[in-house]
Amino acid sequence: MKKTILLLYLLFFCILSSNLVFAQQRTGSIHGRILTSDGSPAGYVSVGLKEVPGGSISEANGNYRLNRIKAGSYTLRVSAVGLEAQEKPITVSAGQSLTVNFTLQESAARLKEVIVETSKPNRFAKTESSFVAKIPLKSIENPQVYSVITKELLNEQLVFTADDAVRNTPGIQKMWEATGRGGDGGSYFNSRGFILQSQLRNGIAGIVTSTIDAANLERLEVIKGPSATLFGSSLTSYGGLLNRVTKKPYENFGGEIAVSGGNYDFNRVSADINTPLDAAKKILFRVNSAYHYEGSFQNNTFNRSLAVAPSLVYQPTDRLSVHLDAEMFYGWNSGKQILFFYYPAAALGATRADQLQVDYTNSYRGGGLTQKTRSTNFFGQVNYKISEHFTSSTNFTSSHSFSDGFGPYFYLVPDNVVTQNEADTGKANYIARADQSTGNSKSQVLEVQQNFNGDFEMGSLRNRIVVGLDFFHTNSDQNFFGSNLDIVPLNVPDYDYSSFNGTTMAAKYAAGPPDFTYPVINKTNTYSAFASDVLNLTDNFSVLAALRVDHYVNKGDHTGGTITEGYEQTALSPKFGIVYQPVKDKVALFANYQNSFNNQGTFNAYNPTDPSKGLAAMAELEQANQIEGGVKLDLLAGKLSSTINYYNIQVKNILRTDQRAPAVAQIQDGTQLSKGVEIEVIANPFVGFNAVAGFSFNDSKYEKADADVNGRRPTTASSPYLANLWLSYRLPETILKGLGLGFGGNYASDNKIMNSVSMGEFTLPAYTILGATAFYEQPKYRLGLKVDNLTNEHYWIGYTTMNPQKLRTIVGSVAYKF
Repeated sequence: MKKTILLLYLLFFCILSSNLVFAQQRTGSIHGRILTSDGSPAGYVSVGLKEVPGGSISEANGNYRLNRIKAGSYTLRVSAVGLEAQEKPITVSAGQSLTVNFTLQESAARLKEVIVETSKPNRFAKTESSFVAKIPLKSIENPQVYSVITKELLNEQLVFTADDAVRNTPGIQKMWEATGRGGDGGSYFNSRGFILQSQLRNGIAGIVTSTIDAANLERLEVIKGPSATLFGSSLTSYGGLLNRVTKKPYENFGGEIAVSGGNYDFNRVSADINTPLDAAKKILFRVNSAYHYEGSFQNNTFNRSLAVAPSLVYQPTDRLSVHLDAEMFYGWNSGKQILFFYYPAAALGATRADQLQVDYTNSYRGGGLTQKTRSTNFFGQVNYKISEHFTSSTNFTSSHSFSDGFGPYFYLVPDNVVTQNEADTGKANYIARADQSTGNSKSQVLEVQQNFNGDFEMGSLRNRIVVGLDFFHTNSDQNFFGSNLDIVPLNVPDYDYSSFNGTTMAAKYAAGPPDFTYPVINKTNTYSAFASDVLNLTDNFSVLAALRVDHYVNKGDHTGGTITEGYEQTALSPKFGIVYQPVKDKVALFANYQNSFNNQGTFNAYNPTDPSKGLAAMAELEQANQIEGGVKLDLLAGKLSSTINYYNIQVKNILRTDQRAPAVAQIQDGTQLSKGVEIEVIANPFVGFNAVAGFSFNDSKYEKADADVNGRRPTTASSPYLANLWLSYRLPETILKGLGLGFGGNYASDNKIMNSVSMGEFTLPAYTILGATAFYEQPKYRLGLKVDNLTNEHYWIGYTTMNPQKLRTIVGSVAYKF
């Protein structure tokens, strides 16, 4: 079956290629560049034909393109609100590309001022992306669901981390805070019932091990559903992926310096400086950096970080450009308080976090339990315009992470375990304190990706294609070790918890070996090829077909005390989609089929001869298949953008305990279902007012699993109901122009972090967290004030664990722009 699918795809793309060579071109195209009076590129200017509805927007470098124009005579018009429009008569010939350049009367400074003042009113909507489909594609043309958190929203909310940016997306919930551990220390989120991390940057690997500073963040793309076809399985989850789009150099000198401060010793300094390095503006340089320090509502905890992100662009010709950049994150932190559950809920005498006797503001430790962490990402990209219809993009990334130091952790202990008195069963007034350190832990990721993009016609049919080759390498050399320290009471007045500190744990390790060591050592290579085509059968109806061939090579694994041999496995990952626009560029009905997979390696299968020993077996690919449909809207001249969708994800080939044998044996026939609805609305109903709103419901359960969890919601599946809202109002043309207010929040329903027969049920209560901002923005400066957790609510996040979150925080910021 797999060979048949592969042969069909190969035949499909061969037909496309042959038709490209022999098909008669019936339309032409128009391209060119728009400059200002002082020779600078004019970006984000409207370009269109007076006789044809719609149009385009010039890119940041001033380039524009209009495709699929029927042969004939037209009037080409360039305009922006507040500027005098320019028009030129043109004649388009079939099969040819016409070059038409413009020079505006305004200077670059004047144009920038006008664009800022008259930018589209729906400031929080981003309606296209070149990363989601690896093809420049409008959201309304894309059968996949995704959300974009724009820089305008980031600035207004005074967002300092990518983690906080995620809260503006429907159906996404933060589950575990960043630990800083090399290899796996970034924050964990949930989408559509599955755990994911932020591991992609500009569409390729960009691993981080800590909270991600937003100093270099242009926008954040949250791409939904199984997405292995275009992005592989190593960096994505069945629920989707997070793609960080970074800031790029531009052709003028400019930048911003900002200083922020707030309660809990919060202080931050950031800088964004951009400059051309030569008179011809062919070499452009930009650097973003931030120093960030914050204490905590809990004692003896802090986080300090430094982010530096230089970026260089060299464009020797109009056809060739070279991009080089780096991200360097350095951190020093004391770790978050994460409570683990080793005892059933009944033994703790509580089924909810707010029933426990834990002091919300007590860290239950002393000082010195610190960890150093760093992650560095180096990127290179070479883009070349092969012809009017084809481009090449060669991408390289190398990511390195490191951590060394203490990692405090805690778990609740029933009273009877300490007192040895069964009469104390069902109470939890003690907490065990321990350390899980990392010692010189390292992880490396290398990715090389070559993409060829095309935008061409076969007769009257438009094709937008990407064909790519990808090499992905991982090298993990992580070293975990740790020891238990003690068990202490939770609620004894004036109890001294400071004995759990760096000096004590260092002395304990110096006195003898740790209680446990847990190395994670492995190397993998993945060789992939993928192709995708968006074919417009009519102006209103398009289909997408894509396929990935993925060859995975595991060179062996040493995890804990277990050493396993290497193996190889090949996977096919298809993707299909359809989009029908009953109202062109305004209303789209879409449906998709998406796939992802995971390599499970070897496992112990049932041994009929000796059930106590098991048989070594090679696992098949664990597969996730999604069917989804919905509607996308872009109405009222862009003032209303919305997506409403239903999805159904079926996971099969899950390993589970084989009931015919002791726990040593497994069988690969488990299944899991995740289905739900998502609604996103981004609107500008009247002048100065903008809104972002989202709602999601997810129904996840194990359909065929171990008896302990069968039929239950997974403890990793997050809250079933999630909602987000942000309302913003900027005063219109008045003496106080530039003054604005924002208000919103997030809601999450109860989250079961224990849900099994053996452990019982334990819930993190529902929460509603509100926030507000006030800001005053002028061309040369910006003042901002924000309050998070306005009502000072006590709430927890986690999966299989609970982690208390920040109380009310107040931050003020001053930025100077030049």
